Amino acid sequence: MGDPALRAVIVDDEELARGFLREMLAGHAEIEIAAECANGFDAVKAVAETAPHLLFLDVQMPRLDGFEVLELIATGRPDPPAVIFVTAYDQYAMRAFDAHAVDYLLKPFSVERFERALERAKARLGQPASPVEFSAEARAPEQKPARIVVRDGTRVHVIPLEKLDYAEAQGDYVALHSGGRSFLKLQPISALESVLDPSRFVRVHRSTIVNLERITRIEPYAKDSRVVILADGTRLAVSRAGYSRLMVAMGESQGNSNTTR
Repeated sequence: MGDPALRAVIVDDEELARGFLREMLAGHAEIEIAAECANGFDAVKAVAETAPHLLFLDVQMPRLDGFEVLELIATGRPDPPAVIFVTAYDQYAMRAFDAHAVDYLLKPFSVERFERALERAKARLGQPASPVEFSAEARAPEQKPARIVVRDGTRVHVIPLEKLDYAEAQGDYVALHSGGRSFLKLQPISALESVLDPSRFVRVHRSTIVNLERITRIEPYAKDSRVVILADGTRLAVSRAGYSRLMVAMGESQGNSNTTR
């Protein structure tokens, strides 16, 4: 009768949990398990390579958590998979639904509960969430990340925030500069700004956010304009509003010993 109509990827760091989901899906001839993954990095790679319709996703995993995976798999895809979170922790349920997950299975769950989640996922397939919504709402607004994850094809780069030098807008993307390297992420600079700690990162221009710890000095550039000089010599334009924000942030951080005005 041909190939299965739907592809599924199972992501869980516990072999027993993956095995249980495998058994649950065995009775559905229309579903093919395209990949099983034990960590977030492998999950991002598998989703990019197999383009699944369904994703069963654990939350707490090594290397990348489920919400970071969710953010990365939506990037550049017009049709992200229908996601069912499968976890032993109930405190992530609200975040999961905010991130447009189809359902949230709390371990241990029954066959009946699994079947209901699967039916919901199938119903969602005809009308997937917008990729922008899908990724942008994956993190709770009040939670400030400790790192930024960037997808490059099937590869994933993890940038700890303390190593982020500055970010600049490039159309629908933001270029993240860290340690002499640059990484492009499909995200408006305003969305990045909203999750960064304002005591550490300041938007000095409409297109630029700077790590305060990287600034060595501020110099006048032209009438009513200035530039910041970073530790590596990078020069970045500072708008009038950006300079005001910079002065406030530097005052609140009680001044950086390596910064001169």
